[in-house]
Formats: sequence, structure tokens, C-alpha cells
Amino acid sequence: MGQTIIEKIVSIHADKEVFAGELTVVNVDFLMASDTTAPLAIKAFQNMGGVQIFNASKMALVIDHASPAPNQRIASLHDMMREFANEQNIKLYDVGDGICHQLMIENEHAKPGQLILGADSHTCTYGAIGTFSTGVGSTDLAGAMLTGQTWIKVPETILININGPLQPGVSAKDIVLYVVGIVGIQGATYDAIEYAGSTMSDLSLDSRMTIASMSIEMGAKAGFIHTTGLELAYAFEHVLPDASATYKRVIDIDASQITSQVAIPHSPDNVKSIEEIDEIEINQAFIGSCTNGRLEDLHAAANILKDQRVHPKVRLIIAPASRKVFLDAVKDGTVEILTNAGATFLPSGCGPCVGTHLGVPGNNEVIVSSTNRNFQGRMGNRESNIYLGSPAFVATAALHGKIKNPQLI
Repeated sequence: MGQTIIEKIVSIHADKEVFAGELTVVNVDFLMASDTTAPLAIKAFQNMGGVQIFNASKMALVIDHASPAPNQRIASLHDMMREFANEQNIKLYDVGDGICHQLMIENEHAKPGQLILGADSHTCTYGAIGTFSTGVGSTDLAGAMLTGQTWIKVPETILININGPLQPGVSAKDIVLYVVGIVGIQGATYDAIEYAGSTMSDLSLDSRMTIASMSIEMGAKAGFIHTTGLELAYAFEHVLPDASATYKRVIDIDASQITSQVAIPHSPDNVKSIEEIDEIEINQAFIGSCTNGRLEDLHAAANILKDQRVHPKVRLIIAPASRKVFLDAVKDGTVEILTNAGATFLPSGCGPCVGTHLGVPGNNEVIVSSTNRNFQGRMGNRESNIYLGSPAFVATAALHGKIKNPQLI
């Protein structure tokens, strides 16, 4: 009987062959927690009687969600993380190093075929390289910190075949918003998703991460991009399903029919084609997050804003996904182009996306954003409206002061 990708990876880590629906205990390869969840995980670990985590080389803590600390309370939590990491000899990524999910792949903590737990919902991002990675609560993470194991019910899998060339100006964010619009915000609850097809094979690592990241916006436990065509800096074995694998549902998509996509307030699955949306005036534009804060995304914005100026009534805020992304963008001139256009760069982190600080919008303001969620209040103000789209969509709106079709620029 053939296996899907998640059935294969779970079987390897359970030391027995398992299929969808089975409950099993698995060994984990790596653990991660950010400043939103690590303090609770540390307390839970200590309450369980934990003294030393199962393997100090297999865990990282990342200060990225409220970074730098916006107040005394959070500064104390950051200090708690630093102290624990020092005591346990755990790798700590501190203020400005980057967003946890970018750092996990950038620094090769996540590799194809591994099983990784992270106390953050977008941990599914590592499926971009064929890793089974999923978000868990702080208490579940504490248990894995203590034992190096966790339990799992093997998910069923939805296969999404995407074939054909992309239209000019259409990118990975448009693809995944199109998919979220079809599947819906609860359409893949506790399922795994496999993304396959010629369109996927041609995507860069940056683009694959964008798509895998938003699998959770459909409720998925994991999202795998088939590793065909994937290029990494190290040798790896491809992670692919068996030809006879059984799927819960198969969706076929013609990529050539996808135009620029926008998720309108207040849900990521409230997706419209750009042609269906009025030219709404905007107040703030944001490029960043674990979904679209990478070099490829900054290049897309710079291509539109080179030798231009952001509309005088718009604030353009950019938070690169990591310090490395920022430095690469400095070296190739991208930061200069965007700064000259009027953009303000923030330290790498999640602040504007989750509404902790550094970019909270005002009442009744309209924001265009390259992030992953536009729930009411997501960016820190329930009286604002967030439109999600690609970095090109955000840059185009910032340039004109209103929503416009980036494919026509």
C-alpha cells in the first residue's frame, strides 16, 4: 500500500509503518519556540520536573514577535528566555536576528524528511523543503523538550496539482491565496496538503516557503511542496509520495488562469481577483512576515518602486525576514532603492503582522499587507481593514495610494 509524504515521514520517526488515522508516538528531530510561547513552555517544562532538555543541540529559542521589547513585562520574558537558553546551552536567536521560520531553514535546523515541532502556527513553513513541521501548544512542546517524543494522529492528505505557466506579475502569494479561496479556512482542518505539478517544480525556495506557510490558513496540520526542482545548499534525498498513495481529495488547478489575488477583510479565505476590487484608497503598506519578507519579495517591490516615490499619504513599512535577508538586500542595492522611494525599514521580526508594535494602524485606516492573516484586529487595531496580497500588490498600492492591479504596471 502506497504512502503519502506525511505517512512516510511519520513512519520513519515511529519506527513502524503507519497510515492516515493511526495514533502513534514519534521521535522529534528539532524543537522551536518564540517569545510568544517559550516562556509558557519553559514554565510547563519546569512544572513537569524537567531539569535538562532531551538534547540541547535539537532546540532553538527565537525572540521575534515583540522584538525589541516594547515594554517592561515583555523585556522580563525575553530575559527569562536568555537565562534558560544559557542554562540549557540552547541556541538563542536574539533581537533582529530574524523571524523564527526563516531562521530555521536559513540556518539548516530544518532539513528534508525531518519531523519538527514549533510552538507557532506557521511552523508548517518547513514543508517547503519536505519537512513535516507543525505548530503545537506550549505544554505539548514542554513534553517534547523533556522526552524528545510526541504523539500524533497521522493526518489524511489533500493533493493539489498546479500545472502550467504563471501570468506575468503573478507570484507564489497569488497561487496560495487562490488555493485558500478554493479550500476555505477550515477546508483542510487536521489534514496534510501536498502541492505538486509543473508550476511548483519551477518555484524558488522563497516562493515555496510562501505557499507552505499559508497551509495553516486552511487549517492544515502540514503543507508539503513536492521537492522536485528544489535546490538547496546541501545534498538531500527528495521527499515524494508513492505513486499508489491514497488521498482524501485531489484538486487540479490551471496556473495560467490565476491572476493577482487579494484577501479582503476580515479573513484569509475571503479571496477575490484583483479585477473584482475597487480602487480603494490606502493609508499603510506593509511588506514582511514569515510569508513574504524574503529577498525575492523585496526585489518584487523594488522593481515597482525604483526611481519612484511612495504616495505622500501612504506609509510603506518593511521588515525583512532575517538579518541575512536585510544584508543581502543592502549588498545588491535593494534597500537603497526602497528607502529612496520612501520606505521605512524595521528590525527583522513579526511585530506589525501580529499587532504587537512597530506598525499598529489607526482607526478606520486601510492597510495593504504581504502577511498571512487579515482577521479583525490582527495588526493591533480592530477598527482597521487589512487587504492581503503579494509584495508586488503592496508596492503598487503604496505607489498609487490606492489598490491597483500590479499586473498592469
